[in-house]
Amino acid sequence: IDNLALELAKDPRQFDVLVMENLFGDVLSDLCAGMVGGLGLVPGANIGRLYAVFEAVHGSAPDIAGKGLANPTALILSAALMLRHMGERGAGWKVEAGTRRVIEKRESVTRDLGGSASTSEMTDAIIAAMNTPIFSIKEVNMEDWSARNSDCNATFTLSRGSVSKEFVNCEYAPGEANFTRTD
Repeated sequence: IDNLALELAKDPRQFDVLVMENLFGDVLSDLCAGMVGGLGLVPGANIGRLYAVFEAVHGSAPDIAGKGLANPTALILSAALMLRHMGERGAGWKVEAGTRRVIEKRESVTRDLGGSASTSEMTDAIIAAMNTPIFSIKEVNMEDWSARNSDCNATFTLSRGSVSKEFVNCEYAPGEANFTRTD
């Protein structure tokens, strides 16, 4: 466990999934949470053969309970994990993308993220951001380019500045469009 903690601190990108008993998992999940901004940002999933539990990694924070100060991100992202686990990938990505947008804009975020929003104000901002499409292609001054998002199997063909949707099998997808020439 000590070497794993060192390797995580040096380069966490070398790991995709870590499987371990609860005690070590709890310790290392706190370490990883600290590396990405704190316990208020990290979702949690405990998945077994028959059952799954999705929860925020942090504890109950009784000192701020009922005051509207808690960061809702961890619980909202836990819900996104649950949606994807249930086969609702599009809805899960939609929740995650809305959360990411609010945090990236740094508007309507809670105090722990440098803002002044309450828990409900940040939640409302995330819900509003969820209704914004991920892809926003306005004008392209190139001919015969295509955008593909592999997480969603979505392909868009751009011809002389117009966009035509060729194939889409989900409503939302994470990330940005990558453009490649289709000669």
